[in-house]
Amino acid sequence: MPARPSWEGHLRLSLVTCPVSLYPATSEAETIRFNLINPQTNNRIKMKTVDAGTGEEVSRGELVKGYQVAKDEYVLLSKDDFESVKLESTRIIDIEKFVPRDGIDRLYWDTPYHLVPSGKTGIEAFAVIREAMKQKRMIAIGRLVMSTRERICAIEIEDDGLLLTTLRTAEEVRALTDLSAPSLPKPDAQMLAIAEKIVDQQTGKFDPAEFVDRYEDALRALIEDKRKGRVIKPAKAANDDGKVVDLMAALRNSLKGGAGARDRAESVAATARRAPAKSKKKPARRSAA
Repeated sequence: MPARPSWEGHLRLSLVTCPVSLYPATSEAETIRFNLINPQTNNRIKMKTVDAGTGEEVSRGELVKGYQVAKDEYVLLSKDDFESVKLESTRIIDIEKFVPRDGIDRLYWDTPYHLVPSGKTGIEAFAVIREAMKQKRMIAIGRLVMSTRERICAIEIEDDGLLLTTLRTAEEVRALTDLSAPSLPKPDAQMLAIAEKIVDQQTGKFDPAEFVDRYEDALRALIEDKRKGRVIKPAKAANDDGKVVDLMAALRNSLKGGAGARDRAESVAATARRAPAKSKKKPARRSAA
């Protein structure tokens, strides 16, 4: 089944517009999901909407949204109320400025979408905007409305299209200074030298195909075992005796083990996983802006 766009509208730069579509760049289709089951009957559980005051069940169609302003006091909003605050950006991605990519802290990056032309109308305008961004090595910052909420977004070059990523707002990002984290000591020079050698040993290129969700694999294996009636043995608890670790000894042993020890450990872990390996397509690499 061909992918369906999650949003359709227009990309606008000043007086230049072109029709575009947004497609999710990630998928959770393979994620294991569970239902709540009554173990006595093996039937699914249905959730009911119940009035907290009267205890009576209420039809979902009768419910409205409310914003709490005080204890047991709410401002109720109807569908017409939400319609009255719709913005122009409901169907327009408005480019407001251009910034260097390293000017956006990674904490602000949220959900990625592929941004492509919608049909042949306006495709030339799309190509011009994209090429100008590529030549200037800039990322566009704009706004759009998704699911009734206005989102700030960043648009960058990706292969023959564009990649739009929604951005978190300043209110959504928690600064490290807000946390009560302890101050870091100055590293011992000898320990630091060993740690740097370990980093050199384990340096390589990032390939997302090398990384799988081991917990998901274990869940699939567990489900298959349960389905076939196999006896499930409880996992051994991690051994944490609370002893203080000799950091220098740990660093030296890590350096002796090198990449080979890590590879052997990964091999053993992979053999232990009984879930059949699923073929996954390797994500296409993005072109440099």
